[in-house]
Amino acid sequence: MKLAVRVTPRAGRDAIEGVVRGDDGRNWLSVKLCAAPTDGAANDALIRLLTKTLGVARRDVTLASGATSRLKRLDIQGEPARLAAALEIIVRDKA
Repeated sequence: MKLAVRVTPRAGRDAIEGVVRGDDGRNWLSVKLCAAPTDGAANDALIRLLTKTLGVARRDVTLASGATSRLKRLDIQGEPARLAAALEIIVRDKA
């Protein structure tokens, strides 16, 4: 599964905020992280949050693009139906 994420670093807490529509019309999962965007700390925090939330192993989540950007793309390995269901629950709870 490919996942598009918009990260806000240096937030008050680590949290998935829901889905936002960008200026370009694409949807992104909005995530706030306490970590600063220094030496990959925010990227590591993002991957930790997603692995915990989706119930997948760390080795199953890789940063495909956006290492130094707020807009990131991640590749997540796992059963697509289960991952989609977990994301659906997260998004529905935030709506």
